[in-house]
Amino acid sequence: MAAVLSVTVILFSVIDMLGNIPILINMKKEGMQITPSVVTLVATAIMVAFLFFGSSILALFGVDISSFALAGSLIIFFIGLEMILGIELFKEEPGEENLSGSIVPIAFPLLAGAGTLTTILSLKSDYDTLSILMAIGINAVIIFTLLNSLDWLSGKMSPQVTVTLRKVFGIILLAIAIQIAKNNI
Repeated sequence: MAAVLSVTVILFSVIDMLGNIPILINMKKEGMQITPSVVTLVATAIMVAFLFFGSSILALFGVDISSFALAGSLIIFFIGLEMILGIELFKEEPGEENLSGSIVPIAFPLLAGAGTLTTILSLKSDYDTLSILMAIGINAVIIFTLLNSLDWLSGKMSPQVTVTLRKVFGIILLAIAIQIAKNNI
């Protein structure tokens, strides 16, 4: 149980669902459709797949973890730019069922991004697979609960707080993206 709790806390910190709330509220206000069940299932599937096949998947494409992390950092960088500058880079196709925003950029790379996936690969050396799977499951419940609460959370924040948080977290995302890039170049 101690291992499950440790891995849960580590993944919770890396996924940073609480820090992502202002980002997700902003995306939703800008018209991106967020489907909590799709986000949760896709993010969880990506994490579980990486637990079992991460190194092999990257090797199959000839990609090392550093390159993967660098690519994820670019997407995070662009999300940060959107938030700070008020521009839209991730555009949805008109007339299509709008689930793509739930997958990219939310499920991947925002929640199950390079940092999360790299952490999962490194946790394999210290923890058993069952503990990691249980921790992923617990984090999936947290993700689903918070995604379902976005409208309620948004209603509790004034527009000024939302704008301020969007800009602050946009800057933080830019800093995270630059740090990930710096560490992997």
